[in-house]
Amino acid sequence: MTPGDDPNRWGEHDWRAARESWRRRRMAEGAVGPRGRPPWFVARRFGCLFALLFLVLAGSVVAGSAFVLASLGPVPGLVVIVLVVLLLGWMGRTLLVTGRALDRLVEATRRVEEGDYSVRVTPSMPPGRRARLVDELNIGFDTMTQRLETDERQRRTLLADISHELRTPLTVVQGNLEAIVDGVYPPDAEHIGLILDETRVLGRLIDDLRTLALSEAGTLTLHPEPTDPDLLVAEVVRSFEPAAATAGVTLSASIDGDLPITDLDPVRMREVLSNLVANALGHTPSGGRVTVVGGVDPGSWIRLEVRDTGAGIDPALLPHVFDRFVKDDASRGSGLGLAIARQLVAAHGGDIEAESTLGAGTTIRVRLPIRDA
Repeated sequence: MTPGDDPNRWGEHDWRAARESWRRRRMAEGAVGPRGRPPWFVARRFGCLFALLFLVLAGSVVAGSAFVLASLGPVPGLVVIVLVVLLLGWMGRTLLVTGRALDRLVEATRRVEEGDYSVRVTPSMPPGRRARLVDELNIGFDTMTQRLETDERQRRTLLADISHELRTPLTVVQGNLEAIVDGVYPPDAEHIGLILDETRVLGRLIDDLRTLALSEAGTLTLHPEPTDPDLLVAEVVRSFEPAAATAGVTLSASIDGDLPITDLDPVRMREVLSNLVANALGHTPSGGRVTVVGGVDPGSWIRLEVRDTGAGIDPALLPHVFDRFVKDDASRGSGLGLAIARQLVAAHGGDIEAESTLGAGTTIRVRLPIRDA
């Protein structure tokens, strides 16, 4: 059936289908609203309210102006008329801009409620034709939706990364247990020890995830106390000396003078340095060197560096080394150590950065503010 046929032969179904096709085509062109009505019918809810308010205010101003004009001469009356016109123009523009902004916010809020965090309401109108308060409202809404969109994307990425990291140790544990049950492996200390090692990997991963979640949420509790950074560095270096000797790597500390005693959480900062030293040892071949360097920077900052002579970091990977689950192919860790270090340093009010050259080694630099103990 086509429009050229006898219109009397059109059935109700054909008529509804044609109307729906027309409505969708007009929606795509922006000529009608979601229910087939003109856009102004849907988008002028606040506009109609403010138009009514404008009429009330305009009527009051005109009535007051007429009373004033009745008692003034022609020149003062002309001045009053000009002022009234300017006042009404300013009022109308303000109400129009505000009404349109609120209409956009209402529609955008509905989309956010449906889970669409990509919606933005900042208008493309030139700044000179916008109201400052309305701009602040739009910018605040856009900032909120941008953060929601980022959080949602990070949540999905985190779930995928956690699933990936948990799969490997769980697969090892399950495979070995099934082999023992089926009699392929004997239930001896060697095979049970392998399963125990994988459970330790799972435990460390869970602890790292908990620390990272608390620090990113801003709920990680620090316990600062007067701490000697020299002693802290010495303790970390001493704890890794057996591992360094086994790997054939020279591990040492180089402190520039006496570092000032400062107020920080020694347990968390020891965790940061331990992560950095463990990473450096893991990426430094036998015969290499790892050095923990300490000093004071201008502006009351303590500088702690972990330098290694390893293979270095791929330049494409270097900007992302502090992101969650980012690691190179040779890494045996979970990819959370540097992400946790960044969060713990930031919780102390400091910053952390990485420098690396392929074939020449890597330097991780931590700066902490000096606080009176």
